This record gives sequence, C-alpha cells and structure tokens, in this order.
Amino acid sequence: MVTRSRSIPAPSVVDEKWPHQVALPDDICTDRNLTVIMKFCQDADIKLQIRHVQAIWPSGKYENWRLHCFVDAADAQAFLNHFSGLRFDPKRDREKGKVHGIWRRTGSYERILDLGPLSVPEILRN
Repeated sequence: MVTRSRSIPAPSVVDEKWPHQVALPDDICTDRNLTVIMKFCQDADIKLQIRHVQAIWPSGKYENWRLHCFVDAADAQAFLNHFSGLRFDPKRDREKGKVHGIWRRTGSYERILDLGPLSVPEILRN
C-alpha cells in the first residue's frame, strides 16, 4: 500500500484549508516558469499548495492544469493579478464536488501558450 508523506496534505485537506485556487495550464508551470512562480510567492511571503486537475471540454479534448491553492483570498488575488490564469472553486468546478473529480469546461478548447509573464517552453509547443 502506498503511503502519503506527512508533509503533503491529502487532496481533501487542500480543498478544505486552501480553498482559494487559481488554475494554470500544466505546460506553462514547467522549466523556468516554475522558478518564476515560486520566486513570486517567496518574495510576496505567500504560502501555497499545488494540486492537479484534468480539464475536459465538450469536444473530448483534455488537458492537465495545475491548481495553486491559497488560504487567503488576497494571496490568490495577488497571484491571479500577476500570472492571470483562471479562478477555480473546488466545490463548484470539480465534477459533482468530488475531491478527485475532473473539471468540465465549457466552450471550445484553445491551447494557451502565453499567460501573463509565463510562456510554454519551446520544446512543449508542438
């Protein structure tokens, strides 16, 4: 049986204690961009937890997104103002509010390559 590290809270705990969440496409949160995100949070003294969610559009297209989760709404707003992204409400946006539910998106899929100061690395653009 796989055991969870004590330093990493369970997904249900993250959704309960860090309810203010901002979603960014997973491809944009890699390489140097991850360093930029973490430096911003460190410089602003913002504590966060990271979760993942799979977004699915009506066309069947799907994409992994990273959820940056905050205790304080003001920290989430500062992050959103700096990096853009989308607000994510775990109770409303997850399928039936399930902890491991998918994110049913509306509209048509459009890949995001640039978001605020972040940009998908060239190697991941194909």
